[in-house]
Amino acid sequence: MSELKKYTIYIISDGTGETAATMTRAALVQYPQSDIQIIRNKNVRSEHYIENIIEECAEAKGIIIYTVASPSMRKKIQERATEKGVISFDLLGPLLGTLDTYFGAASQSQVGALRAVDESYFKRIEAIEYTVKHDDGKTLSDLDKADIVLVGISRTSKTPLSIFLSHKGWKVANIPMVLNTPIPEEVFKIDQRRIVGLIIDIESLRRIRKNRLEKFGQDPGGVYASLSLISKEIDYAMEVFKQNKRWPVFNVTDRALEETASEIVKVISSRLGLPDSVLF
Repeated sequence: MSELKKYTIYIISDGTGETAATMTRAALVQYPQSDIQIIRNKNVRSEHYIENIIEECAEAKGIIIYTVASPSMRKKIQERATEKGVISFDLLGPLLGTLDTYFGAASQSQVGALRAVDESYFKRIEAIEYTVKHDDGKTLSDLDKADIVLVGISRTSKTPLSIFLSHKGWKVANIPMVLNTPIPEEVFKIDQRRIVGLIIDIESLRRIRKNRLEKFGQDPGGVYASLSLISKEIDYAMEVFKQNKRWPVFNVTDRALEETASEIVKVISSRLGLPDSVLF
């Protein structure tokens, strides 16, 4: 069997280069039999740097793919690549040109603007991973890294709220409140301004629990959905919240997830002195 020919793709970006790398990898799926190396060059802001990259690419007989906002820098890459006989492809320029025509105005050519998008994307991914790991009290490690900690009894929308908020970039941990069981001591060692209590009306909680039992083929008249147990759990939760007055408490009864999440973010942002730009 003959050895696969090796190919090298040089990415040039004035940001992280993640956008170009992602698009390139998506295209490379169509070439599974090729031995391809991707070399990412980030934060390229000088013509001297461009000269060196193109020189190296020419020696490696590679190809250049670039996302650069500055028109002069894009022109420089194209000209030097042509002079060196290097194939190059501008991912960003044609799109900006089309948008210029559509909007009837020239783009602002903000250097590194894509990096802000990349960072926002990775922040959300990190938040989602953290939130899934810290769902329903699975782990109490690095609880201090949570932006928001939700505390509530079973079926008070802790998990749905956590996941929704994580997709907005918030790292969320949620802690279940179990009757006659103390709240984990780790909760009291973190910044108490980040903790939020969740509560719900008795009848609404009973209905939700009965529906859940029926969904899983269990007796809806079981203890889990009994008014007696639910009343005790709610009383227990309210007693805990009373003892920890710094925790704002939100009643989730018949409320849209987005509405509760928005209010939680407003309260947490205000308590932590965060700018309005973090709100959604």
